[in-house]
Amino acid sequence: MSNEAHEVRFETSPKRVRALVGGRTVFDTTAARLVWEHPYYPTYYVPRADVGAELRENGDSMERDGLGKGRSLDLVVDGRVVAEAALAYDDGTVPELRDLVRPRWGAMDEWLEEDEPVYVHPRDPHKRVDILQSSRHVRVVVDGVTIAESNKPTLLFETSLPTRYYLPVADVRTDLLRPTDSETRCPYKGTASWWSLDADGTVHDDIVWMYRLPTPESHRIAGLLAFYDEHVDVYVDGELQERPDSPFA
Repeated sequence: MSNEAHEVRFETSPKRVRALVGGRTVFDTTAARLVWEHPYYPTYYVPRADVGAELRENGDSMERDGLGKGRSLDLVVDGRVVAEAALAYDDGTVPELRDLVRPRWGAMDEWLEEDEPVYVHPRDPHKRVDILQSSRHVRVVVDGVTIAESNKPTLLFETSLPTRYYLPVADVRTDLLRPTDSETRCPYKGTASWWSLDADGTVHDDIVWMYRLPTPESHRIAGLLAFYDEHVDVYVDGELQERPDSPFA
């Protein structure tokens, strides 16, 4: 879906998709729809017939560009009410979605694509992640201080996002890093740990990350450090790179 044109793009997923609440499977479907409500990633809509728990209207509604007016639904699981667990666009502007419900991702305890957990949002079938080892010279500078320098970077190319340079720990000034409690998840790479950076007395919060145990398809970045290029100066083979204009800028 484009936020400017308010156009919704959707397609049927070939995957078996399930969600659990309190250890119980609340829906199990092979007919999920992937719906792009905004440009960055899709969400799942599932047939009402494949929902195995009670959906109860709570009287709330919301309007979404390109979809129309949706009704908020609570989910009742073994007597427990999960508030605002789903939306239904029965009278919406997209006929193909009227017999479906949109489970709220965070209301589910666990999501599965086939038999594997997936986090944050569904994997986008049109997104590709390529991870390539390189011998290019990469230098990272913050506030005039060289923080990292390596001839052994691993480059991660992800559709619609800037190239990320993952560097060996030995090539990074780890004495300037301060671990934080932050943790983020990515459906393609796994769970990341974060560090702030103290460069010449100025602290830059949550600017460095590492995937210690990435997903199998991203195993090449395990134990490597990456920087938010949006907030640091990156030189590749001596040439200063333009800072990316991305959702993280």
